[in-house]
Amino acid sequence: MPHNAAHLMLEMLAEFGVQHLFGNPGTTEMPLMDALMDDACARRIRYVLGLQEVPVVAAADGYAQASGSLGVVNLHISCGLGNAMGMLYNAWSAGTPLLITAGQQHRKLLFSDPVLAGDMVSVAKPWTKWASEVNRVEDLPTALRRAIQTALTPPTGPTFLSLPIDLQAELTEISALPPNVPDVKSVPPSSSISAAAELLLTAENSLILAGSRALECGATDETVRLAELAGAAVLVDPPSSHGRMGFPCDHPLFAGWLSHDARAAHERLSQHDVVLAVGIELLRTYLYFDDTSAVPESVRLIQIDDNPNRLGKNFVPELAVLGHPQPTLASIATHIQENATQQFNFAAMQRKERLARKHEDLRSELRAEISRQAAGETAESMSHQTNISPFALMGAIANVLPTDVAVIEEAATTTSAILQRLGAIQRPDGYFGHRGWALGWGLGCAVGVSLAWPQRPVLAILGDGGALYGIQGLWTAARENLPVTFLIANNRSYEILKHGARALELPNARENRFVGLDLNDPEIDYLALSQSFGVPAVRAKSLDDVRDLLTDSFAARSPRLIEVLITESAHGPR
Repeated sequence: MPHNAAHLMLEMLAEFGVQHLFGNPGTTEMPLMDALMDDACARRIRYVLGLQEVPVVAAADGYAQASGSLGVVNLHISCGLGNAMGMLYNAWSAGTPLLITAGQQHRKLLFSDPVLAGDMVSVAKPWTKWASEVNRVEDLPTALRRAIQTALTPPTGPTFLSLPIDLQAELTEISALPPNVPDVKSVPPSSSISAAAELLLTAENSLILAGSRALECGATDETVRLAELAGAAVLVDPPSSHGRMGFPCDHPLFAGWLSHDARAAHERLSQHDVVLAVGIELLRTYLYFDDTSAVPESVRLIQIDDNPNRLGKNFVPELAVLGHPQPTLASIATHIQENATQQFNFAAMQRKERLARKHEDLRSELRAEISRQAAGETAESMSHQTNISPFALMGAIANVLPTDVAVIEEAATTTSAILQRLGAIQRPDGYFGHRGWALGWGLGCAVGVSLAWPQRPVLAILGDGGALYGIQGLWTAARENLPVTFLIANNRSYEILKHGARALELPNARENRFVGLDLNDPEIDYLALSQSFGVPAVRAKSLDDVRDLLTDSFAARSPRLIEVLITESAHGPR
């Protein structure tokens, strides 16, 4: 029986296991929207409506990261794709497997430059693995399979298809097979495994850099095993760009993160003779200060990744290993276990004990500083001071986090990786941070994560400025009745830009004089904004309020927003 191309596409997506289609439609997407009304499609794919493209793509990004599956997005023609570009950049930076589609004008009109038409393929290409426009209905199945397989094959990332409105409505009797993504757990040759293991066996003070990809590849247990065998400290990506948590933050060998300041990274890495980097973007710096190399020449670098474009991209490793992190790390650990001398095992045990004491001392110092600031907040609250310090706020949050919580962060100057430093996030998969830093991502990401994990509480910690870029996502959270707590840390400014200006030692910044970085004239009423989108909202006026409101919200099965007025942070992202 003939059906149109839009129906064919939905059938193929459903057969592949796609359950959610995120979107914000326009006229050029109406054939697809109409096909979604068919009973067969409606039963298999749920359309998740967003009010603007920023939260729509961010939600698909969060869903794909949490579920480990394909995120599918349908956008409006050129203007809709334009609105989505910041979130597409984030997904590209994160390597999130997304299929993004957008309607195109009727093919018979394209030569006459109709309203809204444009070369969307060229627009999308820089931040996608593959982008194309489908101009024959016979090519749609092949294009769809290619887009999905490309998105999901390492290095994973977004793909894009432009679909003319008349092609979507064109009738066809084609029946197409769904995509078949190959097993990507490639194992390097045994010579690479033994070479990596021998470097670690001869090291006196090794270090592991565990990136987001290590977690996304399911290699957390293997990373832990290797670190314990080698007696190696483990660092993750910088807190303002690391995306996921490549190593459990409550593990005694967790040593924090590697700075995106090349000078600080150089100093940190120079303490080690062998560094194993796995699934990490090595190294993305933020601001330029001088020509210091982040990786010292003295370091013997092992780099493991299933993305060949990352190997040796910025620094030449002594050993580059192309392979899936999970079986690769498992094989290296087995080689070490089978070939380690008694002397090596004793030295590794001593390093582990020394590192555990050091890291616990650092946590104790942090807890003491949080307690000191919290005591000050309690005293000041008696005089009606309602602004809370970021350290005290994060300490209060850490005290009430459920064990299975998912935390989404888009508030770098507030969070300062304190939850990780305290070991408060007990499940490594439950952390999501920026990797592209186009603002507005965090709120929508939380929506997608909650759709992927409906039984887990979700906490989005958002800066006031960043939240405004994707605030419309609150409506989708209300519409879907998602158990997400949105915490707005409101310092009434673009605080991260002030830190950047100070770091650059700009003359007016040194005197705390800024233009265009304050959001206080007029003040923004986040409670009213949230309530207008259907999400109940309240302001926490004390640390006790923060703890009580969070506890109540985690127990609820509906979205809530909590605003906390905070002071400017004493330190930038650390």
